[in-house]
Amino acid sequence: MNLTREEARERAALLTVESYDVVLDLTRGDQVFGSRTTVRFSATPGSSTFIDAVTAEVRSVTLNGTDLDPAQVSDGVRIQLPDLAGQNELVIDADALYMNTGEGLHRFVDPVDNEVYLYSQFEVPDARRVFAVFEQPDLKATFRFTVTAPAHWDVISNSPTPEPVPAGKTGTAATWAFEPTPRLSSYVTALIAGPYQSVRSELTSSDGRTIPLGVFARKSLMQYLDAENIFTLTRQGFEFFERQFGTPYPFTKYDQLFVPEFNAGAMENAGAVTFLENYVFRSKPTEATVERRAITVLHELAHMWFGDLVTMRWWNDLWLNESFAEFMSTLAAAEATDWKNAWTTFASVEKSWAYRQDQLPSTHPIVAEIKDLEDVQVNFDGITYAKGASVLRQLVAWVGQEQFMAGVREYFGKHAWDNTELADLLAELEAASGRDLKEWSTEWLETAGVNTLRAEIGADGDGTIGSFAILQSAVPEHPTLRRHRLAVGFYNLDAEGKLVRTHRTELDVDGERTEVPELAGLPRPALVLLNDDDLAYAKIRLDEHSLATSKTHLKDFAESLPRTLVWTSAWDATRDGETPARAYVELVLNNIAYETDSSVVMVLLRQLATTLTYYVRPEDRERLSTAAADRLWELSDQAPAGSDPQLQFVKAFAGLARTGGQLDIVAGLLSGERILEGLTVDADLRWELLTSLVAGGRAGQAEIDAELGRDATATGQRAAALAKAAIPTAEAKAAAWDAVVVAGDLPNATQQSVITGFNRVHEPSLLEPYADKYFAAVREVWATRTHEIAQQIVVGLYPSRLTTQETVERTDRFLDGLGDAVPALRRLVLENRDGVVRALKAQAADR
Repeated sequence: MNLTREEARERAALLTVESYDVVLDLTRGDQVFGSRTTVRFSATPGSSTFIDAVTAEVRSVTLNGTDLDPAQVSDGVRIQLPDLAGQNELVIDADALYMNTGEGLHRFVDPVDNEVYLYSQFEVPDARRVFAVFEQPDLKATFRFTVTAPAHWDVISNSPTPEPVPAGKTGTAATWAFEPTPRLSSYVTALIAGPYQSVRSELTSSDGRTIPLGVFARKSLMQYLDAENIFTLTRQGFEFFERQFGTPYPFTKYDQLFVPEFNAGAMENAGAVTFLENYVFRSKPTEATVERRAITVLHELAHMWFGDLVTMRWWNDLWLNESFAEFMSTLAAAEATDWKNAWTTFASVEKSWAYRQDQLPSTHPIVAEIKDLEDVQVNFDGITYAKGASVLRQLVAWVGQEQFMAGVREYFGKHAWDNTELADLLAELEAASGRDLKEWSTEWLETAGVNTLRAEIGADGDGTIGSFAILQSAVPEHPTLRRHRLAVGFYNLDAEGKLVRTHRTELDVDGERTEVPELAGLPRPALVLLNDDDLAYAKIRLDEHSLATSKTHLKDFAESLPRTLVWTSAWDATRDGETPARAYVELVLNNIAYETDSSVVMVLLRQLATTLTYYVRPEDRERLSTAAADRLWELSDQAPAGSDPQLQFVKAFAGLARTGGQLDIVAGLLSGERILEGLTVDADLRWELLTSLVAGGRAGQAEIDAELGRDATATGQRAAALAKAAIPTAEAKAAAWDAVVVAGDLPNATQQSVITGFNRVHEPSLLEPYADKYFAAVREVWATRTHEIAQQIVVGLYPSRLTTQETVERTDRFLDGLGDAVPALRRLVLENRDGVVRALKAQAADR
């Protein structure tokens, strides 16, 4: 059932929860586990409420010694609690279901050794799938877990793992009795169990305590686990955050666990962080992926303070958790680790995500209106993470980093182990900075949309600047013009032909037009860059003279961040249909070889693929894609042997390869008959090359089966599922559709692979039979599947490859029939529709 904010307010007014005692039996087979919960809480005498419990069966409910009839009080989602006393003890004995969706208690069997691995994922409302709980963030309590499991397993939770005690007569089971946690919100409690292997270390916190560290993975992956890299990042993060926050690490140990079939990048369970298993690199990763892992490690560590120690009262302040962790992880990477160019990556990856999300019809203020749990589940988006973090960076530029951190230190000091709202943080930042943040909060946090900034430069005849103004605009749907603290950089070519900054001015931009008189009289530079150093959150457009320079000298920037800002401006103009898509293709292919930042290369290659798939006019798509693939192979061949660009170019080439000659190259790389010096064709690259051949019609099920025989791992199984769905036949597409939509029993990670393979086509007409089927199916999918599974389908199977007006009209008919009955589903379909509308606009501009 979908908990509403009003229900949560009413329940919080009635209750103060003291403790949970959760006893779990994980030895009862592969479908259900035993869950017995004892909750102690105070309440308004005589009041009634409910506790959340998603169960297979409720065997007994005992409230203050009185047995309640489960058939009367439980509906499988909620248990009604009538006539409460001042002090209450509730005992619920139930069976709960293992999940294969990445929600609740996820169960996975490793195909390598048939060992079972479990992990919990509780954010937003899924602790209730494991134990009975008042599932809302402001009802904090202590949690004591007692777990019986196979004796050869390891069991990890928020508290340090105790010595197991033998259970039962056979000696095959044991019981782990954990000490109670500090006061936590239920969504950051955790249970991870199975024969996980670990590497151990420790560090000394700022208050002198020894903090044990652990890094965990499945047995079959331990040979690939580079734990020392994780420990190094963790130590750097601890030192940085404890110094910045003025508060020692709040928990007793810090475990980091790489778990299978995880839906997100990671989850900030207090003292027991879970990570996507893809971050254990069994094949050579790109440097971009290694950096992404580093940022993720730091992001989750920042959450130990902001999110776990101090927690939002309700999910409308989810952004406070995520934006803060996102901002602090990039700051820590740039200032405390080897990833000194982290702000370049932030500009390329996070900002582009934020700008995209902020231009969708579903955009919302950073402080979002969250009426219920469905609202928040679709709100883990580019506004909550990336725009919020960008705006925090803007706030730091406005008030000063020292003043910002001073306010944060006061905030932690006053609100540790408690729940807060936005006003609590702003009060401390105002006190520390001396700035009134009410207007700032209104225009930045309570309104939606992104502004666009342009320079208006008046030139004197002698090559000097006669006048300089910054023009700000907004779209009619979101007309707010904001105050921006930003820098203007002047760039000129030096004696070595490098484009270097020769002048910088920092100022506040306010309103439609901001004069910058201090720039008048200066020599006009080769390139003027608004928002130099990327302090502000705004799209920028280059003036005509600067645009001409950028096209010729993009590769010549001495620094990565200004080059990335120009890249971003070109991409924005392409997405907005202001410049022809083919011009962006040309810009990327002519300059990407000179790009020095791996994450920027990754983003540019993704954007190149998007442009070729959606934004160039359809009648030229095959020709331009073929030419782009040829150029990417040239770049692969010319890249330094064994380099990161070489690997990225080969992967991108394989993704586009479609002609006989191109597929011959792919086949040669896979078979070993064609050697590219320095390129290691390892397990993961083999699957990418094979899938390229499958999508091109040069390989099929026999070759997929043979490759799976070489790589009979969980990763291999998912890669095989993707490749099978990519077979370019009507039969293969029908089988993939039926597996996802009709049968609907695939694990979350396998389902995502099948959806990806289903869409892997060179000829979109293969997908035409599924447009009407999609709209006929998604409402039932949304009603009957769990959130993660349903969202994968609603987003992944939308007929976006059929980029036509007919797709828009089909979508409109569906939305008209849906009305406002299912707001979260409506939002996702609207976002899908916007992608097609934007693509049609870009195609028109490409003509």
